[in-house]
Amino acid sequence: MRIGLFATCLGDTLFPDAVKATALVLSRLGHELVFPPEQTCCGQMHVNTGYQREPVPLVRNFAEQFGDSSIDAVVMPSGSCAGSVRHQHEIIAERYGDKALQAGVATVRAKTYELSELLVDVLDTVDVGAYFPHRVTYHPTCHSLRMLRVGDKPLRLLRAVDGIDLVELPEADACCGFGGTFAVKNADTSTAMLEDKIAAVKGTKAAVCTAGDSSCLMHIGGGLSRIRSGTRTLHLAQILAATRITPYALTEAAR
Repeated sequence: MRIGLFATCLGDTLFPDAVKATALVLSRLGHELVFPPEQTCCGQMHVNTGYQREPVPLVRNFAEQFGDSSIDAVVMPSGSCAGSVRHQHEIIAERYGDKALQAGVATVRAKTYELSELLVDVLDTVDVGAYFPHRVTYHPTCHSLRMLRVGDKPLRLLRAVDGIDLVELPEADACCGFGGTFAVKNADTSTAMLEDKIAAVKGTKAAVCTAGDSSCLMHIGGGLSRIRSGTRTLHLAQILAATRITPYALTEAAR
């Protein structure tokens, strides 16, 4: 399968390892990865903040970059960005775009997936040959859980990882408090929600807290780091990319 890879803003600027790991997992499974060089932001942050007309050029660019009929599917290591493409882009195109944009958006949204969706639903793959001998807990991010409804797909992938000690996160479906600009505009509420999430993560005694969104991991990771919890955050893709040949060691050198 020929798969278009969307890096996302956070992947491009702060968490490139999650993007690289996504490419590594899919390449290892025998698929061809395509990385359109002119890709930019999906426009989610504009829409979520109330600026719905402004992201039209971004939505148009996304449809143009990934609309090539030779690209069978589009994947991104982000439930929130996948949710934006699948739901917000259609709204923006209908309100502020033209017929061409609406058609382009419809084409791309039909083949866009978050990583766990692509692996489980499209590629019919659960065991990707990963090896990760560490205690791990999983946080289901809000967009992946409530907008994309990925269900237990990430957990099914994690359960198939060799050597992993996967422990359930108490009140896992509770929001971590990030919510993009919500964390800036409602800092006190966001911080209180984060404290609850951190307490739940600490209670698992996990070495790693993983999720399918770098944004939530950035928020949770910052909180865990400030209290020197000893628990790290890693994107789901990074765990799936680890193997016995190229293991991911939780040492200072690997940070």
